[in-house]
Amino acid sequence: MQNELLRRKPNRLQGYSYAENGVYFLTFCTTRKQKLLSTILPPTGELAPPTVLLKPYGILTETAIRAIPAHYPSATVDHFVIMPNHVHLLLRLDDSAGRQVAAPTIVGHLKRAVSMEIGRTIWQKGFYDHIIRDAYDYQTRWEYIDENPARWLMKKDEYYW
Repeated sequence: MQNELLRRKPNRLQGYSYAENGVYFLTFCTTRKQKLLSTILPPTGELAPPTVLLKPYGILTETAIRAIPAHYPSATVDHFVIMPNHVHLLLRLDDSAGRQVAAPTIVGHLKRAVSMEIGRTIWQKGFYDHIIRDAYDYQTRWEYIDENPARWLMKKDEYYW
């Protein structure tokens, strides 16, 4: 029983290469879910969405996200949102250029780049991933990213702390 409690559950799907062509929905959080990255402001009009106002660490995170294709030509960020204490993104891998890279490598690089700029780490270990299976799954995750700031304001975001 004691050994079972100490053994960490594997995060990744066993036997799956996270360098395969496809789209990955990824989420990573700040340490202890500290609200270091952004502030969510209420909508300014009836049909307007909430505003994500990036804090300095959020700006560094956005810069690192936008730089992913420059560092990894086989990777494209399709969509993302930087929430107060976590980031959601849709990462597309296409190895047609012959430069295969795995999603965990990209997330690790992004976290290290931001941490080096700050001078310390602000990230929890690991991250959540979901392998996109079809167009419906892709659309569902895209909408989740779009709707996340509104859920935050309603305190219905699963990472609201």
